[in-house]
Amino acid sequence: MSDERAGGRLEVFAPDGVPEVRAGDDLAALVGPLVDLLDGDVVVVTSKVVSKAEGRVRPGTRDEALPAETVRVVARRGATTIVRNRLGLTMAAAGIDASNVASGHVVLLPEDPDRSARRLRAALLGRTGRNVGVVVTDTAGRAWREGQTDIAVGAAGLVVLEDFAGRRDRHGNELAVTAPAVADEIAGLAELATGKLGARPFAVVRGREDLVLPAGEDGPGAAALVRREGGDLFGYGAREAVVRALRGDPVDRPPFGAPATAGEMAAAVTAVLGAAPVSVDADSPTEALLAPTAAHPRLLAALAFAHGWAPDSADPHLLRPATP
Repeated sequence: MSDERAGGRLEVFAPDGVPEVRAGDDLAALVGPLVDLLDGDVVVVTSKVVSKAEGRVRPGTRDEALPAETVRVVARRGATTIVRNRLGLTMAAAGIDASNVASGHVVLLPEDPDRSARRLRAALLGRTGRNVGVVVTDTAGRAWREGQTDIAVGAAGLVVLEDFAGRRDRHGNELAVTAPAVADEIAGLAELATGKLGARPFAVVRGREDLVLPAGEDGPGAAALVRREGGDLFGYGAREAVVRALRGDPVDRPPFGAPATAGEMAAAVTAVLGAAPVSVDADSPTEALLAPTAAHPRLLAALAFAHGWAPDSADPHLLRPATP
């Protein structure tokens, strides 16, 4: 897909006049009269109003709702709990929101945001005859960065990730891993127009019709932007990673990822113990390392666990890549 768009111009606008959304409301009927859609537009809607329309408001607090929405805890710092939620998203409080809702209630994320996006897209096509893309957004923090921005948690009819790998820039340099998450970029752009307190839950982004798929093709959805478990280099917070490695519970292994190479495992042993392990059966696909016998077995076990390795059952100093 070409990125050579004439002029490089984008427009974003968020209409006023959207009433309070309640369970059972038709979102297409709400937004349709407020905007004149064109083929190739991207309609952006906050997850909160999608959730309200789908009846995802619950009585209680975020802490009370959190366990049911959590797959595993990534990190805790004071009152903040970062979790991987049932959608695979890593978010504070699993994306549960207690703002812009009646006191004593919380709003959960949509059950299936991609499905919600597909339904809204189909409804807008039926109501307006326009072929648009749809993005469902939520607010998230970023590692290493202060503040928050909106991201795509659901999408339909849209290329969510552009792939520039193998293409060349104007200097002839080959692009290796450049893959703009355009659905997230559209979500962040839309939030500049909707704001947080303006009661404008819908926005329309115009000028990227090249990203909108033909009618009837919904694409992979925003789920395609979620890294698989173990594919994220930061599956645990720093403190939590130490505790889980020392504990060595097999259920905690997946977020540490695939086994490290023998070279990486050996470097870790050397860095911690000050002595290099001895390679055993280097030509074997299950290469083993024999650590110094003066090393404490529990320390070796924790090092091995963090790198996807495990001590041999007969000799705690003999380390091998762990089997799945």
